[in-house]
Amino acid sequence: MLVFWAEKLVFLAVPKTGTTAIEGALAPRASMVLRDPPQLKHSPVYRYKRFLQPLFAQGGGQDDMETFAMVRNPIDWLGSWYRYRARDEIVGTENSTRDISFDDFVVEYCKGQPASFANVGSQAKFLTRGDKSIGVNHLYKYEAMPKAIDFLKQRLKKDEIILNRKNVSPPMALTISQDVEARLRDRRAFEFSVWDQGQS
Repeated sequence: MLVFWAEKLVFLAVPKTGTTAIEGALAPRASMVLRDPPQLKHSPVYRYKRFLQPLFAQGGGQDDMETFAMVRNPIDWLGSWYRYRARDEIVGTENSTRDISFDDFVVEYCKGQPASFANVGSQAKFLTRGDKSIGVNHLYKYEAMPKAIDFLKQRLKKDEIILNRKNVSPPMALTISQDVEARLRDRRAFEFSVWDQGQS
């Protein structure tokens, strides 16, 4: 999470949406950088609204901070998680996807209580309020990163923002069967609905 105090903007870091690269580029410009623990770095809307927003309002009179976040196509987002969990460092652990097909990973993700390797959270829950409405002022699709960067350049009055690739999942060709994609779109329709609402 990055806080830009003068510009009244808070960057909420949705995992696997290019957040590490954005943070790497903008951390020196931020008034506050929350890197650890992960629960703070990746604070979802509900945690921000409950704990951090009141802190900012009471501590410095900033009761009108706006939020910015990225959201990724759910299939692509799951593919990034799958590839990330196939890396050598965690082979043999319960989180490893090394010997699991992408279809099986997605099927497991669709369950109410997925196994550890497919328990990767929810972009939709991260970005919405209790009534399921979007809780972010400026939501951009990961697939529209140039437009998101243009917004940040204008808001932060920066001529250039250069993103370096960080925390990138290992390259791997992935395919999803039609049946599994249909199941994902049915069981996790809210994920696609939230992604559809991002600016593109």
